Parts: sequence; structure tokens; C-alpha cells
Amino acid sequence: MAEQEEQQSAALRSFDGIGNIALSIACFLIAVGHLYVAFDPGLLSELQRNAFHFAGFAALAALLYPMWRTASGGKAPVGLDAVLGVLVAASAIWLAFAENAIYDRGVKFSTADWVAAVICILGAIELTRRVAGLIIPILIILALSYVAFWGQFIGGVFAFPGLSLETVAFRSIYGDDAMFGTIARISSTYVFLFIIFGAFLLRSGAGEFVINLARAVAGKLVGGPGIVAVIASGLTGTISGSAVANTASTGVITIPLMKRAGFQPKFAGGVEAAASTGGQLMPPIMGAGAFVMASFTQIPYEHIVAVAALPALLYFLSVAFFVRIEAKRNNLPPLPDEGQTLGSAFREGGASFVIPIGLLIGLLVSGYTPTYAAIFGIGAVIVSSWLTKNPMGPRAVFEAFVMGTKGMVLTAVLLCSVGLVVNVIATAGVGNTFSLMIADWAGGNILIAVILIALASLVLGMGLPVTAAYIVLATLSAPALAGMISDQFVISQLAAGALSEPAKAVLLFGVPEQAALLAGEVTRPEAAALIQSLPLEIAAPLRDLTVPPEVAMSALLSAHMIIFWLSQDSNVTPPVALAAFTAAAIAKAPAMATGVASWKLAKGLYIVPVLFAYTPFLSGNWSEMITIFAFGVVGVYGLSAALQGCMEKPFGVVMRIIVGVAGAAALWPGLMLVNIIGALAVIGLLIFNIKFMGQQTAAPSAA
Repeated sequence: MAEQEEQQSAALRSFDGIGNIALSIACFLIAVGHLYVAFDPGLLSELQRNAFHFAGFAALAALLYPMWRTASGGKAPVGLDAVLGVLVAASAIWLAFAENAIYDRGVKFSTADWVAAVICILGAIELTRRVAGLIIPILIILALSYVAFWGQFIGGVFAFPGLSLETVAFRSIYGDDAMFGTIARISSTYVFLFIIFGAFLLRSGAGEFVINLARAVAGKLVGGPGIVAVIASGLTGTISGSAVANTASTGVITIPLMKRAGFQPKFAGGVEAAASTGGQLMPPIMGAGAFVMASFTQIPYEHIVAVAALPALLYFLSVAFFVRIEAKRNNLPPLPDEGQTLGSAFREGGASFVIPIGLLIGLLVSGYTPTYAAIFGIGAVIVSSWLTKNPMGPRAVFEAFVMGTKGMVLTAVLLCSVGLVVNVIATAGVGNTFSLMIADWAGGNILIAVILIALASLVLGMGLPVTAAYIVLATLSAPALAGMISDQFVISQLAAGALSEPAKAVLLFGVPEQAALLAGEVTRPEAAALIQSLPLEIAAPLRDLTVPPEVAMSALLSAHMIIFWLSQDSNVTPPVALAAFTAAAIAKAPAMATGVASWKLAKGLYIVPVLFAYTPFLSGNWSEMITIFAFGVVGVYGLSAALQGCMEKPFGVVMRIIVGVAGAAALWPGLMLVNIIGALAVIGLLIFNIKFMGQQTAAPSAA
């Protein structure tokens, strides 16, 4: 979420003197208040906690993001913004304590309730416009007016009879998916606590340790500066979970290193942007995605981050392969030894990173909630910092709380406000309708559905931060995609003749004309064509009768993870590639050329979701997951070599085609023999490339 904040940082209002002290104290109190409520959750109801959460951050957003900014640098009067912030915060708090009275009146608003609700909703729209642009406010206005007015005038499946303004207002505030509902709960607990945890890590010097560690591990390798960027961005993603924040923080070091080593500026920027995008995919934070996913799917957070680790590692390896191949293709030597070793890196700052992260992971594995794990992790950062050259005293602790709160402003306002859209989607059943449309357009073909979702995510990502894009897309399309993935198990059972008698009865009821086919042996293609043609009223009960709960859970997780991964592509895909454009500015390279390079380097964003769809990569069966990962590593290396025309030595077009086919075969889902042949071919071609192919003069890099 920090990408939008980075983008708009120039428009933020700055405070000096007493104003800055007051703002810092307010940020500190908001952070400490959230920690206290996390320790004593019975102090406030969930609605009250979420309302106070929104109130505090709405006030900060009103102060930090002025209502307008002129071309000459002028901004709205601070007094005007302060009044708006106070009104919105007071309205949210009023509504938090008015719920029982509203129910006592038969779900009727008093005049004061009406005023508070209008101020709260309009304030959320305005503050979202300030922090994240126009797209989400427009979506909110369209959504609320749809259920209140114009939905009754459209025909077809999206027709909606309309609700009274009072009902719309009530559901917008008090609904399970509304402003102070499920998504606000995620924001007020997990997300904010982990952002504070990340702020403490950064203030303790853990960011410097990450860079030093990456240099010590990879600095002397071929393509070392680029691999340093990959490692540093992956580890920094553990702290921040933001593509643009990663790019801005690590890129100022890694991009000049890559340019000094001989990489073209656009390639150096592309590497940093692609690697930093992976920070959103890296457990345990995953840019808030893991917390939202856990809430949507009801799958434990610790299970999600556990199974997300191998796919994230595969993504980072895909970028690292590109870096090494590019270095080999252009005969770029390693950087000279700068004296950084693993020992010196750990001595200088390792404790403040390794101990808190280790404790965090240990607590999650032991079954503690993410909330408690984050709180104890914050304490561990403070204690372990005294084992480094940057011990955290009271002032540093205060600054970390302030830094974390300021870094949360955009996220808090956005997550609470997007609940207004999600509530309408749930109320009007738009999500189910849209899911049916995707299933119909895809004709039961998962690959087509994934492509449709990828296109939708790219369009949404042009105007939404990636977490918001994931929330909207998951609400709309995850049910259909999960159903299609579950159908693969039904197809397998039908082809194997293993359907239960009740399932056979449902199937025969749905397609009585296929009774002759079902009476004999059914091939997999026949089974696939039959199941994919079923209407939802037959397909849904058939899944319920056939698909075991653990398989259904894996399918649901795969669907959400596909959508979450695809929602990242706007960071690296022109015409709007925020991470790539940030890297281009640092590299002093053309923005679009850097965007194209980052898109090419981030091809794992599209390959790995296909593995999610067609393989048990997220099933939790570690032997299967590691097997898929191993073949994925070889396959991704083969595809990288084919795209770059080089392994350890450059080669021509014919070799590119052969290596590309072999890499695709190693990745091809569901065919183990093909995977083995493809992997052996890639390895054999690598050996042939090393031993028998002469070093050619590399063409100028096109990446």
C-alpha cells in the first residue's frame, strides 16, 4: 500500500515546531492505543475498535493530505483540513456507540445519526480521494448509488430493486463487510501491528543489515549486484511488504551497484522493480495480503504464509536467473571484494533482524495469533537491538511508533473505505453474478479464466493499490475460479470411475442424455467436457458430494493466491508500473523501457499462478510441493535462458527454441514423465552449453 503514499509524498503537508510535536504525540498515542486494545480485546467491541481505528487515521489523513494543492505549491488551509478531520473522527465515534439505540428504534436513524453517517461516508470518500486518487471514490459513489437508485433501471442479471437511503446508510456503517466490518478489522489488528513491527525493524537498522547480508552472500558472484538486489528486496519485503517502498529503499543502493558492474540502466531498474514486487509475495507480511486472504477464506494465517514460501522463492529465483544470464551474456565480471562478510554483517546488525523474525515465525508455528506474534516481535526488536551497534532507547522507540503510524495512514483509510464497495457487492450479489459470468466466458477452462482475471487485475491496478485490487477481484471472481479448480478433482474421479453413487445420481439428473456415456468408461477429455458444461445448480452439489474438504480448501486458497499474485502485475507492467517508474527515476533510465524490462523479468507473476491452478503447489503436502518447486526451478531457468539467448554462454535462435520447449515441458502441470524429460533436457543443454559451445560476442542487451 505504501506505493501510493510514495507517489503522493510530495503533496503531503509538513509540520514544524509545536505542530510536528503534537502530530508525533498523536501518532504515538494511536499506535500505543492499538497495542493496548490488542492485549485487552474485551475493552471495546469489534465495531467500536474499528470505528476508533478509522477515526484516528481519518484525522491524520485530513491533516497530512491537504484538500487541494495548487500548481505553485500552495495547499488548503490547515484549519480547514483539521475541521474536516475532527468532524469525520467524531462522526465515526458517535456511530460506534449509537448502534444499540438505532436497534432500539427499530433500525431507525435519529437526526444526529443521519448527520454522523453522512459526514462519515462523505469523509471517507474525500479522504480516499486524497490518499489514493479518484478511482476508489468513483467506485464507492457508483456502488452506493447502484443499490439506492439506478440499479432498478438496468435490466438483466445486474438489475437490483433498490434500497431506501436509510437502509443503505445503515448497512454501509454496520454491515459485516462495511466500513467498520471485516476489512476494517484486518486493518485495525494484523495490518497495523505488522506495519509497526516493520517500522521498528527499520528503525533498529535491520534494513542496513539486509543490504550488508545480501552483499556478503552474493556480491562476489557473477551478476552479484543484481542478485544482491533480489536478496535484499526479498528480505526487505519481509519488513515492508510494499513494492515501491522496497524499490525506493533498496534501489538507491542496488541500482548504482548494478550500473557500476556494467548492467544497462533500464535493466538495473527492471531488476530492482521486479525483485521489489516479490516483497509483496514474501511471507510473513505479504503486503497485508495474507491477512485479507485469511479473513476471506477462513484458512489460518499461519497455513497461508507457510505454503506461500516456496512459490515466493521460485519467483525470486526466476529474477535471479535473469540477472546471472544477462551478466554471462554480456561478460560482466563480479564486483571487487568490498570486505563485507557474513560475520561482519551479523555482528553489525544481524541480531535486530534474525531474532525478531525468528521469534515471529516460531510463535506463528506454535499456534499464537498473528496479533500476539507481532506484539512480541516488536518487543524482541527493542531487546535484540541492544546486541547491535544501534540500540533502541526511548527516543528510538517513540520514533518507530510515529513512523509506523504515519506509514499506516493510507492503508487504514483505504481498507476501511473499500468496505463500502465490498458491502454493496455482498448486498446485491454482484460477486456471485460476476463469478457466473467468468465461468460462462471461460467455458470451464481455468487458463482462460486466469487470463481474464489477469487482464482485469491489470486494468484495476492502474488506479488501485494492489491490495485494494486484490480485495475487489477476489470478491468478484474467487468463487468461480475456486469452483473450476475443484472441478479438476471431480473430472479425475469421473475418469477413474470413482464417483460415489449420490454423485452419479446428481450427474445423471443434470445430464440424463449422457446416461449411455456414463454407463461405460469415460476418458479424461470426455469427463472434462462433461463437467465443464454443467450448469451451476448441478456443478455445485456435485462438488460438495465429491471434493474432500482439504481439496476444496486447497482450491479456494489457490484461487485467492492466483488473484493475489496477478494483482501485483500493475507494479511492473506498462502503462502504469509504479515500482518500475520509481526504479527508472533512480537509474536515470527511460520509464517505459524500464517498465518493459521489469515486466519481462517478472514473468514468474504469470507462470506461478498457472502452477497454482493446475498443480497441488499450495496443498500443504510438502513432498508434492517440493517436487513441483524443483521442476519449477529447472523450467523457469530454461525459459529465462530461452528469452535471453544465453545460459553460461550465448546461443542462437534454434537453441533458444529447444531450451524454451524443454523449460515449458519441465513446468507442464500434471504430466510427471514430461516434467522429467523437460528437466533432463534443460540440464543436458546446460552441460552442452558449458562444454561445447564457444563464447560468442554478446549482442547489446534488449532487456
